[in-house]
Amino acid sequence: MVDLLKEGKAADRSNGHRRARKGYAAALVLPLLLSSCRLLPAGEAQVDSARQREQSGPVAVETARVEMGTLDAGLSYTGTTVPAQQVTLRSQLSGEITALTVEVGDSVAQGILLAQLDGDPQTASVNQAAAELSARRAELTQADVSVTDAQAALIQAQATFEQAQVDAARLRRLANRGGISAQEAEAAELLAANAQQAVRSAQAQLAARQEAAQAVANRVEAQQAIVTQAQTQLSYTDLRSPLTGTVLSRPTEVGNYIESGDTILEIGDLSTLKATVQVSELNLAQLSLGQPAQVTLDAFPDLGETSGRITQIAPVADPVSRLVPVEVTLPNPNGRVGSGLLARVQFGAGTGTQMLVPASALTVGDAMTEDEDAMTEDATAEDATANETSTEQTIYVVEGEGEQVVARPRSVRVGDREGSRVEIVSGLAANEVVIVQSERPLSPGQAVRLSILSE
Repeated sequence: MVDLLKEGKAADRSNGHRRARKGYAAALVLPLLLSSCRLLPAGEAQVDSARQREQSGPVAVETARVEMGTLDAGLSYTGTTVPAQQVTLRSQLSGEITALTVEVGDSVAQGILLAQLDGDPQTASVNQAAAELSARRAELTQADVSVTDAQAALIQAQATFEQAQVDAARLRRLANRGGISAQEAEAAELLAANAQQAVRSAQAQLAARQEAAQAVANRVEAQQAIVTQAQTQLSYTDLRSPLTGTVLSRPTEVGNYIESGDTILEIGDLSTLKATVQVSELNLAQLSLGQPAQVTLDAFPDLGETSGRITQIAPVADPVSRLVPVEVTLPNPNGRVGSGLLARVQFGAGTGTQMLVPASALTVGDAMTEDEDAMTEDATAEDATANETSTEQTIYVVEGEGEQVVARPRSVRVGDREGSRVEIVSGLAANEVVIVQSERPLSPGQAVRLSILSE
């Protein structure tokens, strides 16, 4: 019993000590709690609240779109698109424009009427030349009749001469036999000589009339040429399209008086385009006719790369710059691409089937510290130098639209690297949007807002 009492007193003393220690601890903690719970100044509270809202809101990011291309830069140049076939429709007459049937951008077919000039002077010239031609033709008809008469006279003279020859020969035989006098035979021979002279005269007259008729015929032919020329001049008052294409420019208007040689319209066939680039003589050996080229247009980024071919390499270089004009032809079947646009031409750039993203997309991740940032940059530089391939990395892609845009991590396999671009072997699809820069580390499902530099 005594032992039990002793144990109870010991327990009471132990509990008392514990209660005393708790009271002492409470006394120490209470002032600390009171000091920590004092009110912050109003300005500091607002800044702290704004910082919390900023950290809890969407993260500002810059994005880029996955593009199909190649790390092999090849030879790159810039040129300007022009139609493969382009003509300038100029007036061949001086006169007033009475009609223009097309506007810039209109499609035209070959042979269609595009413009008209005042044709009254040309019409008067045609009528005058035609009247003169009729008079010449009447003269030619009279000359032909005169030639016919001369031919008939010559035939008659030849018949008379032949008869006179027969009579003279017969009478000479009779005179030789004493049947008639010598005077009668001589008279018959004189008639035959006169008939022969008449034949010669008829021949000369026929030749003269034939020559006169030929002169009239020549005048008729010359007048016919004048009529044709006048008709041609009249046809110049109707301006028709020399090819099927698109109206590129219209520098004049109806009612304007133009001189011969002035431009009225420019027309180009936009179904095929060409771009001429200036290539250094040092790179000329790498190019050849028919070689493929990849063309991109800043005005139409959605078209991507368009395949073209080298259709002409100038045989003469500029003697000062040593640059050689190289012409690249590319298709434009729907005529969407116009003339005068900037064309970026790349030769020997491969097939363009690699998926490429900016290398900075590999440095965006969740809980990335400054040390890890430095390590990633070192690793990126080392990989670019060693050209390592097929390494696993995490890239953040953008999903959603409007205010529901979030960042999602994506495991990808990285291939070759060169400069600021890296090849993605697998894990992404073309035209997906990846995050290349973030104002703070990202986490899966993090709400983001796109910067104005985002694609």
